[in-house]
Amino acid sequence: MTDLAQSLTPPPVAAASSDQGSPGRRRGARRASGGAAGRMARGVRRVWTALLGLLGLVAVGAIWEGYKAIGPDDGVLIGETRVLPRTTDLAMPHLLDMVRRLGEPVTSAPGAEPLWRAVYDAASTSFGIAAVGWLVGVTVGLLLALLMQRIRLAEYGLLPWIVLSQTVPLIAFAPVVRRWGNQIEIGTWEWPPWLSVALIASYLAFFPVAVGALRGLQSPARIHTELMHTYSAGWWATLRSVRLPAAVPHLLPALRLAAAGAVVGTVVAEVSIVYPDGIGRQLITFAGQASGDPAKAWAPIFGAVALGLVAAVAVSLIGLLLRNYRRGEAL
Repeated sequence: MTDLAQSLTPPPVAAASSDQGSPGRRRGARRASGGAAGRMARGVRRVWTALLGLLGLVAVGAIWEGYKAIGPDDGVLIGETRVLPRTTDLAMPHLLDMVRRLGEPVTSAPGAEPLWRAVYDAASTSFGIAAVGWLVGVTVGLLLALLMQRIRLAEYGLLPWIVLSQTVPLIAFAPVVRRWGNQIEIGTWEWPPWLSVALIASYLAFFPVAVGALRGLQSPARIHTELMHTYSAGWWATLRSVRLPAAVPHLLPALRLAAAGAVVGTVVAEVSIVYPDGIGRQLITFAGQASGDPAKAWAPIFGAVALGLVAAVAVSLIGLLLRNYRRGEAL
């Protein structure tokens, strides 16, 4: 009987291994629960961000209508200087009037399309041009960052000129680009006006990408690059495995700034070179009609705001695709 009991008793090694396995399982369970808690926390932060953004819009509307209700018709004056605008319907239409005007025809001509449709078409055109400019600017910025990271002499020679390039007044630069573009003809192909607008948008978009990507590519710790060198990894393998993942937290804010720059560059270029199909020229056209139809002048402003929001959301989708590399994202 004693022999039988001893044979049924688990050996000490098995018991020890079972005891050693328990902490591992507990750590795995804690990691799983921590990952679920982290995802839930990120979801809550996104909901709060959306709610705060909505509350911000409501607050702006409340401030607008509140000031219009209590402000003087001639605005707030300090001496002879007007520090707050007039509150007349010509200067500050009611928000409800602006929204209602979006559903009315653009003009009184028979068969005229609704105002919202005209603004949507113009904003869509500008968005397509801004997207092309953003893609070109991001490509050029990344190539410059790679060149400056690879060759230190290129960084010393190019970086000051990259910074200096952003001091050129865009409103003066745009007509020059348009004039140069009009002189380009390759066979039967002629330079289209929208390409001049996209080129100017890319001019504003490449700068933050070049600077942000360069800082990101130079951010890995020296011990990591030396480890790759110990493994006899070349520049390309180190770039792919170490430098590019480390650059993502610096690159995503640069992409957001590039998107904003592309939108601003598109709108300004459309005004400067008199491009008729975009939201920028529509802003000028409708502003000239504000004396007889003040609510109409605000429609393309709403379109430009929506254009910027769509661009920001598009870049945020890229951030979701790269979420595994966003730890410690640079602000």
